[in-house]
Amino acid sequence: MCGIVGYTGSKAAGEILIDGLKKLEYRGYDSAGLAMQAEHKLIINKAAGSVADLEKRIEGQFDHITVGIGHTRWATHGKPTDINAHPHCSCCEEFALVHNGIIENHQSLRNWLTEKGNHSFTSETDTEVLAHLVEEYYNGDLLAAVRQAVARVEGSYALVVITAHEPGRIVCARQDSPLVVGMGENENFIASDIPALLAYTRKIKVLEDGEFASVSAAEINIFDAHGNGIDKEMLEVSWDIEAAEKGGYDHFMLKEIMEQPAAVRETMRQRINFADKKVDLSEIELSYEEIAALEKIHIVACGTAYHAGLVGKTVLEKLTALPVEVDVASEFRYRDPLLGKNDLVIVISQSGETADTLAALRLARKQGLKVLAITNVVGSSVSREADLVLYTWAGPEIAVASTKAYLTQLVALYLLAVHFGTARGVLGENSITSLVEGLTTLPGHLAAILREEKTGKLRSYCEHLAKWDNAFFVGRNLDFPVAMEGALKLKEISYIHAEAYAAGELKHGPLALIVEGVPVIALVTQKSVIEKTLSNIQEVNARGGAVFAITSEGFDVVDDQVESVFHLPPVEEILAPVLSAVPTQLIAYYTALIRGSSIDKPRNLAKSVTVE
Repeated sequence: MCGIVGYTGSKAAGEILIDGLKKLEYRGYDSAGLAMQAEHKLIINKAAGSVADLEKRIEGQFDHITVGIGHTRWATHGKPTDINAHPHCSCCEEFALVHNGIIENHQSLRNWLTEKGNHSFTSETDTEVLAHLVEEYYNGDLLAAVRQAVARVEGSYALVVITAHEPGRIVCARQDSPLVVGMGENENFIASDIPALLAYTRKIKVLEDGEFASVSAAEINIFDAHGNGIDKEMLEVSWDIEAAEKGGYDHFMLKEIMEQPAAVRETMRQRINFADKKVDLSEIELSYEEIAALEKIHIVACGTAYHAGLVGKTVLEKLTALPVEVDVASEFRYRDPLLGKNDLVIVISQSGETADTLAALRLARKQGLKVLAITNVVGSSVSREADLVLYTWAGPEIAVASTKAYLTQLVALYLLAVHFGTARGVLGENSITSLVEGLTTLPGHLAAILREEKTGKLRSYCEHLAKWDNAFFVGRNLDFPVAMEGALKLKEISYIHAEAYAAGELKHGPLALIVEGVPVIALVTQKSVIEKTLSNIQEVNARGGAVFAITSEGFDVVDDQVESVFHLPPVEEILAPVLSAVPTQLIAYYTALIRGSSIDKPRNLAKSVTVE
């Protein structure tokens, strides 16, 4: 997944495609490529590395070519190599395509095509099967072939295809991944994101899920899933380039918060068998016998990833009956950890380049332990050096303060816990079904929370919070690590000194800091400890603290004991941390906005910490 561009017209396509890819570099990528439609053939140029490297490679060679497609890839299936880069071709090299998304049933399609005897594959990617499917179904009409191909597909796609057989024509399809068509004078454009088009046109048509487009220099024809023509409304884009990169949002952080339903959905794709209500993590290549033989799990991470690990500890212990320790990576190797031969080390890193986490990984491997990495970046140092890898498919995260990467780390840990619990015989069929059903509801619940946010309740509270230089987050059980992550977010971008405490610890010192009006954000999603948490809230109330509660629907007893409250959709309490994190992210965002802080690039911080 990452950036897509396409052009058909009368100008030099290579120059336009390279420029469009450069406009999409902000999204992050690991390889780039072009497919150019020359006379009676396609010319493919692609490589791991930067768009600038690709530009040097093709400089001046294709000025006469006026049709082409391009891609910047953020690796999901297969390492970032020349072969795995897009565009991908059919066996005859007469069809080429670029693709954002994930093809869930790519392996079964690959097997089917291979068994037919006239298809051979060269890459590790899920995308390559699409090129072979289009070739398989082509009978003189590229649009018909693409429609037949995607009918076989399970998953998500923004798909752009060209063939040597139909000069000047580009065919597109969309499902769960954005794609827009730009309108010009005797030329037309395609892109996954609006910034790629703004130098050439501000007139666009947005494809919706299930729609197809046939694009030439002279016309754009759009069809629904049944092949019926659609008279699609043309939109005039008024954003500047910077606003367009952010999807119209004021900041990347807000955009990435809003992308969380999709990011969580992508992380669960292929890993949940929806028909059988099972979790399938065969990708990590750890047998049930090896899982059953485990005696202990060590989770090692830094910052936000460490907080995800703390949630993971409780979830893993509950669902697998294994003891779990969680360490800050920068401390792990200096305490001479006692690692047993049947232990598993899990390292968590968004970038896969965190220096302290890498050091912990190397220590564990040196002592002969298997290491499982949870990371967002294919080909990163962590993913290369770990024995096993579970990728979070959050897509590129630009803002320094992590949001969607954190939520997908949580989801990866839940999937791992269900998988391990199943392998170890701890979870019965009913428990597995209930957990899987609960996990599948999370994207919809996250979308509902983001809609509820528009009521302004969070922003109203942030007007009060922004006036203070100190704030507190409290919670019990699984709410405590969410409180820790909420406090970190507030510190990172608003520069308010925020502290998180296990609610039961208030009377052991922190109550001395509670004064009239001081902001206290209470996480109350764990029914098993709700009475205890409410008792702690009353201690704060008695000293004049201003309590804002984040709680679950149905916990009405909370409403009367706090100044204001934000309700979450009801889920099993073990899954609540995935939902409750989102209001804390928004609280940090709105507070920083009110205080005029630098939100996407807070002072003194870097996105990837590559030094100890």
